[in-house]
Amino acid sequence: MILQTTLSLAAAAAIINIWISIRIGKVRMADKVIHGDGGNALLQQRMRAHLNFIENTPLALLLIAVIELTGKGGQWLAVVGAVFMLGRVSHAIGMDNAAANPWRAAGAMTAMLTQLGLAVVEVLIALGRF
Repeated sequence: MILQTTLSLAAAAAIINIWISIRIGKVRMADKVIHGDGGNALLQQRMRAHLNFIENTPLALLLIAVIELTGKGGQWLAVVGAVFMLGRVSHAIGMDNAAANPWRAAGAMTAMLTQLGLAVVEVLIALGRF
């Protein structure tokens, strides 16, 4: 069985990961910071955005893959995955601002709600109610 949704979302995640890494690299090069964050607030924020991406994305991809393996996925799963990925981009953009902002909040909320929703669907599948 080919997991088209999971494969597509994993590819999107790899591209987003590269984009976040490039954003970190630009700050490193501009401020000549080779190791750590050099006390640079923007670099700290971008590094944290990257870490947040790495903390959340594998679990979301696993949840999506498991649902897809059950055959209960369909088009809705691709939409949920796309919303999750857009939320990760939103969060990374929002992390450039030290103050609370809607980009960061939307990204964080999207990650949490997506994972919660996918977990609920998995429990319902396990109970035979989905």
